[in-house]
Amino acid sequence: MNSAGQRPGGWRGPGGGGPVAGLAMPVEKPKDAGGTMRRLLSYFRPHLRSTLLVVIFALLSTVFSIYSPKVLGNITTDLFAGVEEKIKHIPGGGVDFVRILHLVVLLAVLYVGSAIFMWIQQYVMAGVAQRAIYTIRQQVMEKLGRLPINFFDTHPHGEVLSRFVNDFDNISSTLQQSLTQAITAAATFVGVVVMMLTISPLLTVVVAITLPLSFVVTRVIARRSQRHFIARQRRLGELNGHVEEMYTGHVIIKAFGHEERSIRTFEEINERYYESTWKAQFVTGIIMPLMNMVGNVGYVLVAVIGGVLVVRGSMPIGDITAFIQYARQFTQPITQLASISNTIQSALASSERVFELLDEPEEAVGPAAETLSNPEGHVAFQDVSFRYQPDRPLIADLSIHVAAGQTVAIVGPTGAGKTTLVNLLMRFYDVDEGKITVDGVDIARMRREGARRLFGMVLQDTWLFHGTIRDNIAYGREGAGEAEIIAASEAAHADHFIRTLPHGYDTVLNEEVSNISQGQCQLLTIARAFLADPPMLILDEATSSVDTRTEMAIQQAMDNLMRGRTSFVIAHRLSTIRDADLILVMHHGQVIEQGTHGELMDRAGFYAELYNSQFAGPVPGAVGRRVVAGLHGSL
Repeated sequence: MNSAGQRPGGWRGPGGGGPVAGLAMPVEKPKDAGGTMRRLLSYFRPHLRSTLLVVIFALLSTVFSIYSPKVLGNITTDLFAGVEEKIKHIPGGGVDFVRILHLVVLLAVLYVGSAIFMWIQQYVMAGVAQRAIYTIRQQVMEKLGRLPINFFDTHPHGEVLSRFVNDFDNISSTLQQSLTQAITAAATFVGVVVMMLTISPLLTVVVAITLPLSFVVTRVIARRSQRHFIARQRRLGELNGHVEEMYTGHVIIKAFGHEERSIRTFEEINERYYESTWKAQFVTGIIMPLMNMVGNVGYVLVAVIGGVLVVRGSMPIGDITAFIQYARQFTQPITQLASISNTIQSALASSERVFELLDEPEEAVGPAAETLSNPEGHVAFQDVSFRYQPDRPLIADLSIHVAAGQTVAIVGPTGAGKTTLVNLLMRFYDVDEGKITVDGVDIARMRREGARRLFGMVLQDTWLFHGTIRDNIAYGREGAGEAEIIAASEAAHADHFIRTLPHGYDTVLNEEVSNISQGQCQLLTIARAFLADPPMLILDEATSSVDTRTEMAIQQAMDNLMRGRTSFVIAHRLSTIRDADLILVMHHGQVIEQGTHGELMDRAGFYAELYNSQFAGPVPGAVGRRVVAGLHGSL
């Protein structure tokens, strides 16, 4: 597959030869073709018998197909000889229809047998290829579940999705089709050459002379068309990007009246795409008449020399007709193999990208046998240091002590380290130095899933999947019953709006979750957290994009959820955390102030000026001006 989602293709030669235009198509090449091929073929080892059957049936189909022209030539020879005897009035002469009938039956058996063997090998190969792809896809899916959060933070989601979808499609189609075509093409080439040599070594040499000329023609044109195909792919990428951008932001385009500007840009890109496309196709299209010309030269030579041999009685006329058919098939496997090689290289490049994903380092799994049977929620950061990049420290010597049941608010500007604390608590990342303990147990000595079950998360960016509301809430705890789901919804103040929907708890959320409001989405995530019933909570305020009434409902639901649980609240609106038991003010990865709201306001420090910048208008003092200038909009 090329990057436009099209498979290279083009003219088939006189005998149904492989795509010649495909030779000019640029393909992504693997870095280690040999190693990738060996690794890919290793997935066929569990299906070795089926793979051998594919090879055997492919060879049988090819043998039957190759021998058919010889039988057809024999029929022609017998008919010609019989008619000649009849014309010369040779006693007992004439057409031996019984022999010809036998040859026709044999020819029919060869054609039907070739078709049956080809169907069987395609059927078996489809099963083998899909089972191999199933195994690789399953390994990749399991691998994604074992990769650290750092991988997803540093790799675009579109890239990962492309490897899981596009690359797998490319590998699948190549394994299912191109490998059998390669076997058939190689066997056809060998068989055709053998049959040609048995008929006439002289004519075989004549046909072979035209082969280098075919390669020269193809190579010259491929070089010229390569740059046009590359330009076409580049223009196609620009066109797709523009269309996607315009349709995604069509509301903004209409709001600002830029429809005509968008259309003009599209027309400019489309014009450039048209120019590069017709040039690429035109240059590649020259291959067809040139290859026809080269082929016709070979046919003329075969016909002339063969005719002379027939007249001299050195060769039966049927052998000439058979040889012409073989000559027509001579270039077919060569051009087919050349085109398939491009397809296989592209598939190997896709395989390499998939194997790179399988070779990514996984989350470390230590002995970690510590568990908490009855967690209370005492959390402590003890001299914790952490950095995402080795040369850029973020948190250094951080120490925090949180009592069970306390509500801890974390405030600070963007980049202060608020989200990093959450990542460390959930063991999305491990600390570089120091330790984090829950009820005195180092979470590094727990299994990651065990540590994560201690926390429930309600984030500002809601995540709901395509499915029923019941299933989305039940995601919080496996095996939850109907009564538990409804009780969690009632506690989250979500039960009322759910029952007003046409199908209640059976309402299916669409893929964009656009059939309910943002506030309702948030209530469902809170209900999910209620159902999970964790001893501790991590909350990222989620009321910035909802109306006041919905905000009150969400805040009340969150208050109910936090009651009796140790809670870490990432605060964006400082008005919502005045009642917190402890406020941590972070700046550059350090807790620069901590205390209750009243205590911090009395100190008249960073927090006080930060708070006043939101509620008291202009803030006097250099620190206040810096806060307003540098932090406005980040809280």
